[in-house]
Amino acid sequence: MIKFTVLFFLLIVSGIANAAPDGKALFDKHCSACHGSEGKGGVGVPLSLPSFINSVSNEYLNRTIRVGRPGRIMPAFPQLSDAQVKAIVGHVRSWTDMPMVKFDSTPVTGDKKNGKELFLKRCAQCHGEDGKGGKGTGVTFSRKRDLPIIAPALNNSGFLASASDMMIKNTLIHGRDGTPMVSLLKAGLKEKDINDVVAYVRSFQKLETTSISDEKNGAAIIVESPYSLEETVENLKQAIENQNFKLIRTDYLEHGFVDEGKENKKQVVLHFCNFNFLFEALSIDPRVGMFLPCRVTVVEHEGKVQMMTINPMRLSKLFNNDGLNDACKAMTETYESILEDASL
Repeated sequence: MIKFTVLFFLLIVSGIANAAPDGKALFDKHCSACHGSEGKGGVGVPLSLPSFINSVSNEYLNRTIRVGRPGRIMPAFPQLSDAQVKAIVGHVRSWTDMPMVKFDSTPVTGDKKNGKELFLKRCAQCHGEDGKGGKGTGVTFSRKRDLPIIAPALNNSGFLASASDMMIKNTLIHGRDGTPMVSLLKAGLKEKDINDVVAYVRSFQKLETTSISDEKNGAAIIVESPYSLEETVENLKQAIENQNFKLIRTDYLEHGFVDEGKENKKQVVLHFCNFNFLFEALSIDPRVGMFLPCRVTVVEHEGKVQMMTINPMRLSKLFNNDGLNDACKAMTETYESILEDASL
């Protein structure tokens, strides 16, 4: 009886271990925050759009999950098992009744020089002159409200590693209904011209793309103040104003986390903002709302007073959006100037 019970238990455990991954559960956990629970888009592109899902192969979806889009909002998911990736792709594929399209791996040859001229004339307005995509990130505040999607980055190692030449050609020939992407064939181009554009897009793969490095960028900027906590707070207020930022409020760091009146009076946080900068940063990537408006924390501990704030340069790297680099660099320089002025 005991042996039978143990055997039965092992069979159950084995069955659970060998059960196929739940694609919907995995999608909800890893993908829905950006693409929406039904794939209709959000910060990420709308995956369930018929003209998209019916024009991409499972291999393309698989590779996209694996390598992501370096420097853009789509991260890579190397930690997922092959079975888990397959399950996610299967769930995405469930949004269409159409059979999966298949593309062979035959390279498309063409005149890259002519392709570049055609790209600049027909494609650059949406995809950028350098092919690195439209400003913004998907179906969000960052797009014009009459656009269902922001043009993706074609000059991107992740896209070029995932998309075959024939898939790119198919998209150029048929366009994407429901998006600004029109059929170049219907727009008057010949198949030879389309081949030239494909050849030019593929030539991006030979160019190195660079992303901001975080090797020298710590998670926080910390500066010691030679003044008392109260003097440091007043110095910061003046320095913030000098940088054309508006002080929103000054509060204790623990406000709202402990009973009123019991906050640690040696931990003060200043909230401030330049609304033009905030608006411009949000238009690049709405996720900057996680660390904007700006904040500087002043802490007195063991007789030392320190000013500290997050390092936007580090966050630019973590957010995987090259479009944020300039904005985060400017914000880092502003923080450094404010902290330096307050400690003089």
